[in-house]
Amino acid sequence: MRKTFSKILNLFTSKKFTIIASFIGLYLLSTGASWAIFSFLKSEPEMSDSEAKSMREKIAGLPKTEECPLNGMFYTKPEKEVWQERRPIAAMIENHQESRPPSGLSKADIIYEAVAEGGITRFLSIFYCGAVAEDVKIAPVRSARVFYIDWASEYGDFPIFMHVGGANDYAGYGDTAKDARALELLTTLGWRVPKGNDFDTTYDSGFPIFWRNYERLDHPVATEHTMMASLDAAYEEAKKRGFTAQSEDGGKWDENFLSWQFIDDQATSPAKAKEISFKFWEDSLDSENYAVVWKYDELGNKYLRENGGKSHTDLTTGEQLSAKNVVILFAKEKTSVDRNKHILYTTIGEGDALIFQNGNVIEGTWEKESREERTKFFDEDGGEIAFVRGPIWFEVLPKGNEVAY
Repeated sequence: MRKTFSKILNLFTSKKFTIIASFIGLYLLSTGASWAIFSFLKSEPEMSDSEAKSMREKIAGLPKTEECPLNGMFYTKPEKEVWQERRPIAAMIENHQESRPPSGLSKADIIYEAVAEGGITRFLSIFYCGAVAEDVKIAPVRSARVFYIDWASEYGDFPIFMHVGGANDYAGYGDTAKDARALELLTTLGWRVPKGNDFDTTYDSGFPIFWRNYERLDHPVATEHTMMASLDAAYEEAKKRGFTAQSEDGGKWDENFLSWQFIDDQATSPAKAKEISFKFWEDSLDSENYAVVWKYDELGNKYLRENGGKSHTDLTTGEQLSAKNVVILFAKEKTSVDRNKHILYTTIGEGDALIFQNGNVIEGTWEKESREERTKFFDEDGGEIAFVRGPIWFEVLPKGNEVAY
């Protein structure tokens, strides 16, 4: 009996069984049982890098027929089956020059960039569809600001909000203006409660969702640049907390979510906007380190990002960050609103916008009626602007800043 059990155990732990299980998983995937292969890719310790790459290539070879509600990009049916059980993640990722390159940013569906402090920008990165086929590790995760929360609030009821602390009046001395207190706002919204949708390392979230990685880059960096996070682990915890696609009260996250309009690629020939360049703070000592250039790639009909005079890449993939749509959103900026020199942006209201897509530019406006309402974009004739299917990058600049293109 013991010998029989040993033979069975050896069979199930053998390399041969691993390979067979891989193809069984792929078969199940093609017939709609997507979790089998995704779980396998995530957890199988004996699969080599080349085998995993081969399996993912087969997944990528499936027809992409399903539209992502966030940016209109098409994915496979198995991927849709996964994201339909989830809700978006809104994660704070920093852009300090010493923290570059970031990890996982290329998997975001939508990104918002604005100055967080002292001319240094930070990203609110929205993950939903593009972070399905693998466990995306993001870094460096940093603290929240109120204007990022305003944009995150557009992504349905109680999105998973990931960050490390945030602007607040910690000492109670009034050093942070009330309008700039991010953690108080999260509490007011009902996000920051025990086991809520606010995933903060300084509150109730730790390993395996968040952890410090001092060796992520090839050189030492300050501790504040070392926080990593696993999106898979965050989704596992969200499931335990009752924040899947459907909340415990039966409501779905997207009941009040409004998708933008999307169009297929329609590249302009010849391209009229081949290069976009701007600075966030013209008079900042570090303005060159945070200056952005987007260069149009005609072959891919997309814009490639440069930051601080260098190609801006994703450390995990090595890819240069890109976007199908680059939106310059001009907003009223208030600087040094308190002794901590916090910044505020007007997120609710209206303003001017430049929408770059298909190698062309549309001069338009933006409107946002309330914190939870979707920001909408309109052309000069008042028609709503549709986005080209794919990543959308919002660059939030102070009203009056110059943009060269």
